[in-house]
Amino acid sequence: MTVLDHRPQRAHDRERHGRTGPMTGDASDGAVPMVDNEGDEAVIALLPPPDVEVGSPAFVRAAARAGRLLGESVHDALCDFADQVGEAGASGALLVRDLPIGRVGPTPRSPRHPADKDHVSELVLLTVARRLGQPVGYAPEHGGQIVQNLLPTADDIGRQTSTSSAVDLEFHTETAFHPHKPRYLLLLCLRGEATARTLLTSIRQVVDRIPPATRQVLREPRFRTSADESFRRLDAPGRPDGGASAAARPWISDPVPVLSGDVDAPTFTFDADLMMGIDRQAADALEHLRELVRDAHVAVTLESGDLLVVDNAVAVHGRSSFPARFDGTDRWLQRSFVVPDLAPSAGERDGRVITTRFA
Repeated sequence: MTVLDHRPQRAHDRERHGRTGPMTGDASDGAVPMVDNEGDEAVIALLPPPDVEVGSPAFVRAAARAGRLLGESVHDALCDFADQVGEAGASGALLVRDLPIGRVGPTPRSPRHPADKDHVSELVLLTVARRLGQPVGYAPEHGGQIVQNLLPTADDIGRQTSTSSAVDLEFHTETAFHPHKPRYLLLLCLRGEATARTLLTSIRQVVDRIPPATRQVLREPRFRTSADESFRRLDAPGRPDGGASAAARPWISDPVPVLSGDVDAPTFTFDADLMMGIDRQAADALEHLRELVRDAHVAVTLESGDLLVVDNAVAVHGRSSFPARFDGTDRWLQRSFVVPDLAPSAGERDGRVITTRFA
C-alpha cells in the first residue's frame, strides 16, 4: 500500500509565490497526480448573493462562468485529467490543493442540518464540476442536492454509507448499479481528519496482474449489482438494516461485464459489497479482482481546501474508519456528482435531479 501524506509537502508549497505548472506524481507508480491552487481565490468574484439557492440555475450558471477564473495550472490539470481516456497507467484521480472554502462553522449534526457557512465552497465545487461536465443529484441521495455534505452521524456509524465512521467503506464504483451513474465524483474537504484516509485503486494499475482467462471472464456480462440501500424503498426486501446476506439482496441490474473498452486501458464497474458473479467462475474472477484492488490501493488524507476528483469509470474508491466525536469538529466533506451530458437521463430527471427508482 502506498500512503500519500501531503502535510509536509503542503507546508513547503505555501512558501512559494506565483503560479507554477501542475505538481504531479508519476501515475505509473500509483501516485495521485496533484496540482496546487496556491490559495488563488479569483473564482469568488462570481459568488452569487446569499439569497441565490445552491443548485439553482442561477447558481450553476455562475459556477460555469467562474471556470474562466480558475488558475492556469488548475485549469490545465483538469483538462489533462479529462483527456486521459484510453491512456494506460492513468491514475483515475486528481488532487487539487489549497482551494478557497470560505467561512466554515462547526460540522453539522447531519447532512441535511443547516450549516453555519457561506457558499464559497459550493461555488468552488460546482465550478470544477461544470468544467468537467454537468453536476447532478440523485433523488434518494440527500434529497437530490447537487452539493452534499458528507459527515459522520450517530445513526449511520456502522453502515456502508458515506455518513458512517466506525467501519471501512468497501471499494466501489459510485452508484455502480445505476443506468445514469456519474462519470466524475468530486470530494471537497472543509474539515479534515488525520486518521481518515480516502482509498483509491485504478483499474489501470491492476489490469496487467489479472490472468488472461480471468480477464476474459470479467469482460463478459456475468455480474449483477444491487442498489445501494438509500436508493431502495424502505419496505423493499433485503438489507434494510445493512446486514442481510448477498443471497437475500434484490439484485436489480441485468448481467453486465466488469471490464469494458480497450484491452490495455479498460474502464470498469465494480462494487466489493454489492456486486456478485452469476456463476462459480464469475464469482471466483470477482474475488480475484477484489484482492487485487485491496492490495494495489493508494491512500490520501484530505485536508481543508483539498479537492479530490475521481474518474468513476477508471478508479474505485473507499474510506478507512475514523473516530467520530459528534461535537462540531468532525470530518466534513462536500460531494458533487458529474455526468458528461444531461440528455441521456432526460426521461428520468427533474431539473438536475435524476429520479430513477429501484424496487
